[in-house]
Amino acid sequence: MNNNIAIGFGYLKVFLEACWEMLLEMAPYMFLGFLIAGLLHIFVNPRIISKYLGKGRIKSVIWAALLGIPLPLCSCGVLPTAAGLKRQGANDGATMSFMIATPETGVDSMAVTYAMMDPLMTIFRPIAAFITAIAAGVTQNFFGNTYQDSQKEIIPDLSCRVDNCCTGINCSPEVHRHHHTFFEKIRAAFKYGFGEILNDIAKWLFLGIVVAGLISVFIPEDVIRTYLSGGIHSMLIMLVVGIPFYICATSSTPIAAALILKGVSPGAALVFLLAGPATNAATISVVYGLFRKKATFIYVGSIALFAVLMGLTIDVVYDWMNITASSIAGTAGEIVPEWISISSALILVGLMTVSIGKQYWRKFTKQPAACCSHDHGAGCNHDEKHDHGQVELPMLNHDQDECGCKHT
Repeated sequence: MNNNIAIGFGYLKVFLEACWEMLLEMAPYMFLGFLIAGLLHIFVNPRIISKYLGKGRIKSVIWAALLGIPLPLCSCGVLPTAAGLKRQGANDGATMSFMIATPETGVDSMAVTYAMMDPLMTIFRPIAAFITAIAAGVTQNFFGNTYQDSQKEIIPDLSCRVDNCCTGINCSPEVHRHHHTFFEKIRAAFKYGFGEILNDIAKWLFLGIVVAGLISVFIPEDVIRTYLSGGIHSMLIMLVVGIPFYICATSSTPIAAALILKGVSPGAALVFLLAGPATNAATISVVYGLFRKKATFIYVGSIALFAVLMGLTIDVVYDWMNITASSIAGTAGEIVPEWISISSALILVGLMTVSIGKQYWRKFTKQPAACCSHDHGAGCNHDEKHDHGQVELPMLNHDQDECGCKHT
């Protein structure tokens, strides 16, 4: 009995060390990602990012993909935003392109990919997401039988993103620009990046680190190398795992990195990185509600097909460059001074603990979130706050909150 207990504590020690090593590698880059996300939210003019999504079978799709690539929204967080774009005039192909590009990558996940994998995967991941999004959107606009040029201009949410001091309707940008100082905007960017964005992904990031630690400790390398070392069968296995599995782009990264270190081919890992964040039961049900059956097949089929094609392609690139993914994974983290990594990891653990604790305390005491709490449907378990303006999202439960915030 004592021997079994000692073995158990030995495994626990190795597991915790693996999780801590991952935190050390990713924490500094997570902070950079949260900061950039906040700056984008505060300083990018909403008129720019919602201007070109209504007209053109191809042009609108490309703009939507370019818009979605840097935004740090998960597959549930993107749903109300995409529904709002569609209601305001974005065509179906552009909306679908946005729904695929946005959750598959983002500034935060790209930073973590650089830290935990390598520069090649960091570059190829958003390119693969971009190609997949365009393929799905163009297919929908040409073969989905729903395309028509929008006759109305997409009106963005112009309300003040610093403190909601005005709606932006009767206040021109030139006037509103002087309402807040530069430092107030920077503070609001930190609040959004390390507040709302962190709240959206905290528990999923924690889950991703735990799963990655379990993979590192308990899955034998010979099993991984037998079934997931490359080839079409590896891609299909990862596709079957990724499509129903809800996980955001950032929290999927440590899992993929752990798999690569065990011997999974970079292509198979990329399939998981593309399919996992963009698909799950809740997302697919909302796609059906927005576009109906044919478009749902285009959505899921495009993700599956291009995830496998991109996976096969990146394996060829690694072979052509004579790079072994497992040998360079995580080496980018070595350039960060140790004291920065440790400090960032400790602060990140603290912020995640507070965020997750608050979320579960609200559930336990049945309190509403800061403004509103969304029920994103079965299989999502996503109870975070999303800034999506005046949008009614089909198939989601958006009732009036106790605070009086109603979505119409």
